[in-house]
Amino acid sequence: MELKKQLKQYQNIIDEELTKYIKKETCPEEKWQQSMEYSLMAGGKRLRPILVLSTYQLFQEDTKIAMPYAVAIEMVHNFSLIHDDLPGIDNDDFRHGKPTNHKQFGESTAILAGDGLLNQGYEVISQTLAKTTNPEEIQRQIRVLGEFSHAVSRMLAGEYVDTEWEGKQISSLELEYIHNNKTAALLKLCVRMGAILAKAPENDIEKLTHYAEKIGLAFQIKDDILSVEGDEKILGKPVGNDEKKQKCTYVSLYGLEEAKGKLNQLTEKAIQELEPYGEKAEFLKQLAIYIQTRNK
Repeated sequence: MELKKQLKQYQNIIDEELTKYIKKETCPEEKWQQSMEYSLMAGGKRLRPILVLSTYQLFQEDTKIAMPYAVAIEMVHNFSLIHDDLPGIDNDDFRHGKPTNHKQFGESTAILAGDGLLNQGYEVISQTLAKTTNPEEIQRQIRVLGEFSHAVSRMLAGEYVDTEWEGKQISSLELEYIHNNKTAALLKLCVRMGAILAKAPENDIEKLTHYAEKIGLAFQIKDDILSVEGDEKILGKPVGNDEKKQKCTYVSLYGLEEAKGKLNQLTEKAIQELEPYGEKAEFLKQLAIYIQTRNK
């Protein structure tokens, strides 16, 4: 099946699942709930939950066990976007072609909407654990919860360091440290969650982790490239913000052509990690190419 059609199928399934967690209550905190829904259902690539489900399907067909974790990671991702856009961090006005959460609902509501989505992600996982009775399955899910918490912590650490070093000249190792945490940590988590929940052998989990680490950095490099030469209408946000904020990026550190070269190398290496899985990993291979060639 063509990649675009597969992506759309996954996106539709995930969107339908996310709607089950939207609260439509007439209550004093109704605006807060609307603020969470505004960001959660704004669209986007749904790349992280897709990675959870597609990795799981390398080993198992029915994604019922993995679905709550796919939902939870999308909630956490949207929490990070809301807070990333805030005036105290990136101070962005648009995301997905719409006003950012704090522009639509006010800064205090946006902060609490992000907090709400972060907590809801953990709530989804805890409810799933509470319903699980098989001891081996419980142990797998506890392991995943530990990895989930650690990855969120690393994402926050990466965001902090990125903000702290804004406007400063940093080394290539320091830049990689930021994005191994800020961007790649969650993508690596998605792949590991899918593999662990699917009862994959440890050597497969590690091999897929190497794949995820490479597409995680590739994703960030592509973001940096799009910030220079992307189409604002397609991106749904202004181009050139990184340069205005004097952020050190792969483009500012290496130049546009060398950044593209690094992106291509990481993509090739990610695909090589999947060779042992043959045709079963074709979607994950195409996903790496999609990250490399995307325009938003």
